[in-house]
Amino acid sequence: METALITQLSKTFEEAAYEQDGVEYWLARELQNLLGYSEWRNFLKTIEKAKESCKNTSENVSDHFVDVNKMVSIGSGAERKQEDIMLTRYACYLIAQNGDPKKEPIAFAQSYFAIQTRKQELLEERIRMMERLQAREKLAATETILSKTIFERGVDSKGFANIRSKGDSALFGGNNTGAMKRKLGITENRPLADFLPTITISAKQLATEITNFNVNKNDLRGETHISSEHEKNNSDIRELLGKSGIKPEELPAEEDIKKLERRVKLDSKTLPKSKLGPSGKTDDQKPTQQ
Repeated sequence: METALITQLSKTFEEAAYEQDGVEYWLARELQNLLGYSEWRNFLKTIEKAKESCKNTSENVSDHFVDVNKMVSIGSGAERKQEDIMLTRYACYLIAQNGDPKKEPIAFAQSYFAIQTRKQELLEERIRMMERLQAREKLAATETILSKTIFERGVDSKGFANIRSKGDSALFGGNNTGAMKRKLGITENRPLADFLPTITISAKQLATEITNFNVNKNDLRGETHISSEHEKNNSDIRELLGKSGIKPEELPAEEDIKKLERRVKLDSKTLPKSKLGPSGKTDDQKPTQQ
């Protein structure tokens, strides 16, 4: 396929995209023309094949193929209702995969939507990484505040380590900090939180935040009283997680947060930019969902 044609098709497909509520989509009747289908009924057959492919990937068809109605002009100022389908990027990819690759527009679409889908996957992965990094930073900040607060109330650094370990024991079903490190294969000189999933980091952070609040509110002093408070808060958070079937001690370790930080910095140089739909498509052109 010639470079000029690739450039032209890329521009055409991008300009055909709409954006609503942060979701990029294409309309089936417009995609029909882009892929070189002359008849709607023939294109519908390809769409049905794509829906079957969607089912086979355990995706919800209704999340990617949404039946809609729109008004189209039939001349002399009159309009009639026309059925159409809103298609996600993934739906377009499946339709292209079920088309005839001998047709140049379809061959292009197969690669175009595959790449676009991969970009979305990379973006979602990056968001998950950023959420974990932010949760870790928030926990570190909250623990620093607790350390300073309890130091002023007669607890030294060793006492703080004891308080945190007992809190971990309450959160992890009897496994203190050292036990969890051994369980997850973490070296003794590395913080446990650097290898925990986001949900567990956030749980630790919330328990510590509550401890900070109550230590000040109730003017708690000494390792014994503060430790009891911290254990209670972690037990409460564990109980809350348990209602959703989550046992923190059973969750596997995740990538070292230090490696994650380096990867995020490296990925920042090549991260694909998100794309909104083209201008010139007004709200009154948006189809209505059935």
